[in-house]
Amino acid sequence: MAKIRRAVSEEDKASRRQDILAAAKSVFAENGYHATTIADIARAAGLSYGSIYWYYESKEALFLELMSAEAGALRERIAEAAASAATGATAATTTTAGQPPSPGAEAPFRAAVRATIEFYDADRDLVKLLFRDAFALGESFEEHLARIQGLFVDDTERLVIGLQRQGVMQPGPSRVVAFAITSLIGQLAHRRLVTDDGLSAETLSDFLVDLLLHGLLVQPRSAPA
Repeated sequence: MAKIRRAVSEEDKASRRQDILAAAKSVFAENGYHATTIADIARAAGLSYGSIYWYYESKEALFLELMSAEAGALRERIAEAAASAATGATAATTTTAGQPPSPGAEAPFRAAVRATIEFYDADRDLVKLLFRDAFALGESFEEHLARIQGLFVDDTERLVIGLQRQGVMQPGPSRVVAFAITSLIGQLAHRRLVTDDGLSAETLSDFLVDLLLHGLLVQPRSAPA
């Protein structure tokens, strides 16, 4: 086996860390955290056992960085989807006093929910990391995961406040609403790991948005004049 050269430049180091994270993600998802060893990760990355420690001091440090990196990629995807939808719906959200908001006002929220479901569906390993392994690994992992989830709640709360200000969503404690939304989506993503409900990501996300904005109650019919 050829001797593995230690990355020297910052660019090489960043590239090597990405290689290690990608390998670790696959191995953690397949074996679970406790059954995975640094040797497993090194083998999957095509590196020597000791070379992993040039970049990560422990398996725990590697796992925590992996969770943060994956969550960051998802947050970036959600932000891009919401911003794109907002740009396309800018004209449609303009309303006059006393008039109901245009359906375009909910476009960024709908796009954000869809992007989240699609991202999770396309990356089952991420769902395993965030919603299966991290919850069962002890206090330090739970605290780290709670910080990550707090960032998602922050992002969602901004969307909720925007909907409330436009009259699309009823007034209420925006932080609690945002937490409920992120929790619901996370639980559904976890469920879809083992349960095929026959719904596409698009169908599921549209149902979720309609549920969150309009509820499950059938709207009463107007009484005859």
